[in-house]
Amino acid sequence: MKPLLLLLLIAALAHADELPPTLMTTRGKLLVSEDFAEPLPPFTGKPVGFASGFTGWRFNAGPATGKSGMWKLADGCFTGIESPGAHHPATASFGIQFQNAIIQCDVRLNDVPAEGRQYRSLFVKATDARDYVISLSVGQGGMFLTPYDADRINPATRQREKGPVNRVLTPVKLNEWHTVVLEIHGSDVVATIDGKSTTLSNPLIATGKHSIMLGAGTEASFRNLRVWETLPNAEWPKHQTRLAAPAAK
Repeated sequence: MKPLLLLLLIAALAHADELPPTLMTTRGKLLVSEDFAEPLPPFTGKPVGFASGFTGWRFNAGPATGKSGMWKLADGCFTGIESPGAHHPATASFGIQFQNAIIQCDVRLNDVPAEGRQYRSLFVKATDARDYVISLSVGQGGMFLTPYDADRINPATRQREKGPVNRVLTPVKLNEWHTVVLEIHGSDVVATIDGKSTTLSNPLIATGKHSIMLGAGTEASFRNLRVWETLPNAEWPKHQTRLAAPAAK
């Protein structure tokens, strides 16, 4: 083998070793690689419905005086800032159509004055054309995996009701980076934070997704967003049995 090819192979293997392991699927083709190093281009297309019909990023970029807060980009970090008193997270959506995917990013709860904002939290959600499908959220107490129900609509908000939440209870310190991985395949999902995982199944998860939404309560930062196609993982039945055990919750 030529020296250059050997060096490239060694580098690729070393990079692969740095990726957090997955439990339900394995990584296929890389679909999205966002390092937040350059200004985010405006979305293209015409938004249709809740979260469909566009590609690229949609987010609030103005002063944090409105209901939805604002986002800023600096030093490879995409930071969402909730407006004081609004009690509504800053949200940003990346338009991408997918059925199954592995979504991974580094997340951080920022240590800033609360100024009346109630919760320090962040989330990564997959959405279809109508509403949320699944949510991975992180607070200071750990990670929470929340499904949504296509057949139950809140009459006041006209949004889907949440289903039973699965938890990974682990301390999440402020101003420290943590890696989260969301594996979505068919009607199953696995969420992992720093190697600690939980799973659930829901028919709605299998719908065609149209965007990935990031959200920040009080203030939170995201970096190194990656999205891959999924491939089968022969070890999933073993992992699934372990995660289903009561001690894994």
